[in-house]
Order: sequence, then structure tokens, then C-alpha cells
Amino acid sequence: MDIISQLQEQVISIAALAFNTFGTLQRDAPPVRLSPNYPEPPANPTEDSANFADQPKLMSAALVKAAKQFDALVAVLPSSEEGEEAQLRRIAELQAENDAVGQELQKQLEAAENELKHVQELFGQAADNCLNLKKPD
Repeated sequence: MDIISQLQEQVISIAALAFNTFGTLQRDAPPVRLSPNYPEPPANPTEDSANFADQPKLMSAALVKAAKQFDALVAVLPSSEEGEEAQLRRIAELQAENDAVGQELQKQLEAAENELKHVQELFGQAADNCLNLKKPD
């Protein structure tokens, strides 16, 4: 997998972690009194409320880890400090390499098509020979 695809996957991973983190925090957060004019919110003690204190720490650790992985992938990217001339030269080299590989593939394709035609001719001759060996009914 190339570096750009890895970066895209990492961004998707970070987005999913953030979405799940915010959703979980919103869902599991204990009620808070908004104003002294409002009554005290009812407490909903559940089995999971004990784990609620640990969830933000675990989720934030996962987000930080994913962000560090993203930073490491970005650090691997080639720098753009080489200048435009060096980049254009590299692009020209890659295009020349691509053209050479394309020509080689075209030659291989033509050779394969010629071989296919030859095999088809031989098959046709073999079929004709088999038909000529049969006696008419």
C-alpha cells in the first residue's frame, strides 16, 4: 500500500475514533445541573458508570496514538524543499520509465496475440483433421 493510501486509512481511523469517543462521552456522561433554578437531575447508577472514568483516558490515548501514527506517515513523505526543477526532473524520469514499461508491455501483448492466432490456427487444423477422419453416415 502506498503512503497516500496509508494516510487516507489513518485519517479514516482518526475520524472513526473521534466519532466513537464523542458519542460515548455524550451517551455516558452523568447529568449535570444547568442552573440552581432547575431541580437536581436524577442519578442513573448503572454497572457501566464505574468504567466511565476510565473510558475518556482510554479513548484519548487511542486518539493520541492514531495521531502519532499519522504524524509518522507524514514524516515519511518526500520533502518539497527540493524545488520545482528537481520535482519536474523526477516527473520526467518517471514518465520516461512509464513509457519504456508501456512499450515493453505492448510488445508482450503483440507477441501473445500472435501466439494466440497461431494456436487458434493449429486448433482449427486439428479440428478439420478430426472431421475429415470420420466416415459419413
